[in-house]
Amino acid sequence: MSESILTVSDLNANIEGQQVVESVSFEMLPVGVTALLGRNGVGKTSTLRAILGLIERSGEVRLAGERIDREPTHRIVQRGVGYVPEDREVFASLTVAENLRLAERDSSPNRELIAELFPDLTERSHQLAGTLSGGQQQMVSLARALVNDNRVLLVDEPTKGLAPLIVVDVARALERAAETVPVLLVEQNLQVVRMLAERAIVLEGGRVVYDGSAEELLGNGALTKELLGVA
Repeated sequence: MSESILTVSDLNANIEGQQVVESVSFEMLPVGVTALLGRNGVGKTSTLRAILGLIERSGEVRLAGERIDREPTHRIVQRGVGYVPEDREVFASLTVAENLRLAERDSSPNRELIAELFPDLTERSHQLAGTLSGGQQQMVSLARALVNDNRVLLVDEPTKGLAPLIVVDVARALERAAETVPVLLVEQNLQVVRMLAERAIVLEGGRVVYDGSAEELLGNGALTKELLGVA
C-alpha cells in the first residue's frame, strides 16, 4: 500500500467553545478521490477547516509524514494543501484573471490546465467575478486551487446549488484534477460521489463511523440510509 499523503490523528476542533470535530482519525492515499460524507451538521466542513488551521483544533495532521498542525494556515497552503471553500469566496470586484493571479504561489502556474478544464473562464478572463453565474464562480474557485501544484486538494461542497448540467461540468473537472492530485471531497450529491470517489469516510456526531469502499457504501441501501439518511 502506498504511503499516506494526509494523515489525521485524533483531530478535535472547536468553534466558539462548541466541539464540532471529535477524535477524527483517517489516512488518505496519494491517489484518487476520498469522499468525506455525513448528514448536515456532523462536522465535515469543520474537519477541512481544522486540517487547514482555520479553526481552533488539537491532534495531529501530517502531510507526507511531516506534521503541519503546528503551522499557520498560510504555511500549510504553501506546503501544497489546496482548498476550495463551500461558498466559493471569489473576489467579486476583481476580474477572473485577477482572481487567478492572486492565487498563484509561484512563477510557473498551471495556466494550460486551467484553459483546458475551464475554457469558459478563458473567454471571460476580463469579466468581473461578481457578475458571473453561480456555476461560473464555482469554476473560478476550483481554478484558483488548481492553478498551483498541490500535494492534496480539499474541496467543500463544489456542486451545492448548481444546475444539473453545471454539476456534470464540475464533476468532470474534479475527475481530471484527481488524475494529478489526491482530493478530499465533501459532497452531498451521491451521484457525484459515486462517479468520483473510490473511498468514503462518514462522520456522525463529529466522529468517523465508516471508512471503506465508496462503492460498497453506496451499493448498500440499508447502510446508506443508516449513515447518510438517504435511500
